[in-house]
Amino acid sequence: MYAVIMAGGRGTRFWPRSREKKPKHLLDIISERTIIQETVDRIKPFIKPKNILIVTGRKHARELIRQLPEVPARNILIEPVGRNTAACIGLAALHIQKKAKDDVMVVLPSDHGIGKPDEYRQVIKAAADVAEKDNTLVTIGIKPTSPHTGFGYMEGGSSAGKADGYSVLRVKSFREKPDRIQAEAFLKSGNFFWNSGMFVWKASTILNEIARFLPDLYTGLTTIKEALGKESENRVLSKIYKGLVSVSIDYGVMEKAKEVFVIPADFDWSDVGSWDALWEISAKDSKGNVVSGGSHALFENTENVLVYSPKKLVAMIDMKDVLVVETKDALLICKRGQSQDVKKIVDALEAEKLHYLL
Repeated sequence: MYAVIMAGGRGTRFWPRSREKKPKHLLDIISERTIIQETVDRIKPFIKPKNILIVTGRKHARELIRQLPEVPARNILIEPVGRNTAACIGLAALHIQKKAKDDVMVVLPSDHGIGKPDEYRQVIKAAADVAEKDNTLVTIGIKPTSPHTGFGYMEGGSSAGKADGYSVLRVKSFREKPDRIQAEAFLKSGNFFWNSGMFVWKASTILNEIARFLPDLYTGLTTIKEALGKESENRVLSKIYKGLVSVSIDYGVMEKAKEVFVIPADFDWSDVGSWDALWEISAKDSKGNVVSGGSHALFENTENVLVYSPKKLVAMIDMKDVLVVETKDALLICKRGQSQDVKKIVDALEAEKLHYLL
């Protein structure tokens, strides 16, 4: 079994901590380990580091090699340009076929938080059993705990039996991020799951599906495959990759394929997609306050705030529902619930050409 960890990203949602050279997954946001170190730590008990592939951009490769010495440097696959998840997954599948002819590949985002790692590993193993036996596409659906409007959803259909004690359902439909009313309806139905972005399938299976639904992408991947291991590999990869279609695996393949299965899971999952999400999953004091990353803060009549300020004391009086994030060159103050708009600040910095802050 192989793992493919998708480690792209521009570093916008956790600004000012995350930057272009150090996006979220390269930071120690959840614990003393960086998020991608935690991702690798979770799978090492059942996937050997030599079978872990990480797909990333050139500017992050060196830092990944430094942070993950157990993963062979040759397993850090560098995309010449970002071309979304279908191309990323297709490239990794080619390398797996070159190494092992064919094998199950577990595709994982690099930047998620998991609260129950043992349960997580059992679900992944169950999905791998289904993918290996039936040559099919399997995804992990998270049982929703709230009517969240920031996630995509999938609708579970008829039962396809069990795998290692876990229910396996056919996927009836995929849904884009809903509005509040629709999200509440999804939660009430009990038949919808958050789309975790985790996939399990054989390398040959996903390449066959790419050939069926994204033939132009498959043609480009075939050209790259012929150059792997040859002197021309880097030249061909650079030339062909920039011309590949940029499309997500969800839209390009999963929403079109007929036989897609989901294993509903409950292992305290978070995409850690914003400072708000970090507040939600962090330990809080009796007033709901979070002090993150070894920061020092004093509160007077203050509740439901998050503070990240490792270099300076932060004192807050009569404050509620506020996020405060301080770095050596920037200070973010944001109303809790609005941290998705941090991207607008990043866009403004780009417009003003303040690149040293990006």
